[in-house]
Amino acid sequence: MELWDLYDGERRPLGRTHRRGDEMYPGECHVVVGIWVVNNKKEILATLRSPDKETFPDKWENTEGSVLAGETSMEGAVRELHEETGIIASERELIPLGALKEEFAFIDIYLLRRDISISELTMQEGETVAAKWVTLEQLEEMAADGSLAAPVARRFALFKDKIMANL
Repeated sequence: MELWDLYDGERRPLGRTHRRGDEMYPGECHVVVGIWVVNNKKEILATLRSPDKETFPDKWENTEGSVLAGETSMEGAVRELHEETGIIASERELIPLGALKEEFAFIDIYLLRRDISISELTMQEGETVAAKWVTLEQLEEMAADGSLAAPVARRFALFKDKIMANL
């Protein structure tokens, strides 16, 4: 059972938790993290969502996930990155790119610089099934042709300039 801390629309703690899968109500938000991994070749890591995922199966994405109850945003980012790719990073390696508010979530976006081969990655069963390095132009094409998950494509468009500045 996955629990999330709840916040109001101003990101003030509500002092209660939410169980993943239960209905969220207006005015309730949780924190989601997105991590863009870039290498020295100016490529961006994309992972393929499992075909078993309820939402956006077989779509490419960056590493994303919900922050668990009791975690900070950065702790959640480090955990999600390790769970979904096997990449071990420290909080000090994460570069905060910003945050945005969606209907039921605050999305914190981070960037990690890491040179790692695809063969060194570990895909999380039920979450990710493949990975590849793509250029910025290829990621834009994936967003345009629908092979990038729609929420990821929207967030990418909002943070593209900040990602580009860190390539």
